Amino acid sequence: LAELKLECDKDLAVRCTAGNNDAYNTLLQAVEKYKDNLSLLKQTLLSMISLTNGQPDLLDNKGKELFLELLELHSSNPEVLELALLFMRNTCIKHEANRQSFVKLGLIEKLASILKTHRSQANIVMVTCQTLQVLTFDDDIRVLFGQAHEHAKMIVTEGNALKLIIDLCKDFKEKPEVMSELFATISKLVVRNEFCQAVMEMGGIHLILSAFQDSIAKKDIAKQALSVTKALAGNDNVKEAVVQNGGVQVILAAMTKHQANPRIAELGAATLGAIVLRNESNCKRVMELNAHHVLLQAMKIHSQDVNVQRQCCMAIRNLVARTREYCNLFLELGAESLIQDAQRNHKSCQDETKAALRDLGCEVHLEERWKGENKGLAQ
Repeated sequence: LAELKLECDKDLAVRCTAGNNDAYNTLLQAVEKYKDNLSLLKQTLLSMISLTNGQPDLLDNKGKELFLELLELHSSNPEVLELALLFMRNTCIKHEANRQSFVKLGLIEKLASILKTHRSQANIVMVTCQTLQVLTFDDDIRVLFGQAHEHAKMIVTEGNALKLIIDLCKDFKEKPEVMSELFATISKLVVRNEFCQAVMEMGGIHLILSAFQDSIAKKDIAKQALSVTKALAGNDNVKEAVVQNGGVQVILAAMTKHQANPRIAELGAATLGAIVLRNESNCKRVMELNAHHVLLQAMKIHSQDVNVQRQCCMAIRNLVARTREYCNLFLELGAESLIQDAQRNHKSCQDETKAALRDLGCEVHLEERWKGENKGLAQ
């Protein structure tokens, strides 16, 4: 078993060869045979995790039922639970049918139960959160319409996951790596306005921003804190709460501290854009804190990153669309030339650059792409 794991860890070609030579069925039989022998079971599970890395199609109905049985049989054993969940996560990545099957077989309720029972075990909390997250993915190109949104709703409504996760955030506030997974899970689950509202009412905004402030030097938690704040800021009440709790200062501080990191620049700009959208008082506060300097600096540093350019342009557009008095503050710092550079360098963010230029009062060429002349639409 250990030798098979070592071989499968080498690369995907080896794993495919093993899969084509019935390794999955052999290992599944071993799991069934040794499910009461902890040492052999754990080694078999490790081999199965390696084998299914990038090969979710190997999983069959028998395997799904057997692994759900393992969660019940070893519900008090953190090591076996962790390995079983890692296997399930592997087989759900880029495989919508497996996700839907597991949900129908009651995986959501089992994951919620594991979070309650093993709430003090950091590793179990992290891998359970990762498994919840993967159930909300929409990454299987073979499926036209997935159930990501439905699964997120079910996790919140049937598993009462938001309250569980907010409570866990309080328990693990000294462990940034766990907080990062908890934040990532919340951002995947707040797919409805009322879910965002619920997080705020449970004290989630203050909790997230406090943890963000305390661990601002850590890139991973900064990314996840920005991501969850952006997701929650779709709710108008949350926007107000973020500003009132000093969220803008923390966001700008993170963007400044990690200014060389394009992902933090992108998420920071996107979060600012969400906070100020259709909210003039928030625009005022953000501009008072010199967000225009930070946004334009991000555009200068990451001029070749299309995602940073796109999100900065959207944030600028949202800041000046209803508050034209801020246009000059951007223009004095050279916003027009920076946006024009982005327009020339990145064809995929033309709409965002044009919107920013238009609302800044700059000259912009708006192209009429179709004139009803019985010709195809220019791509």
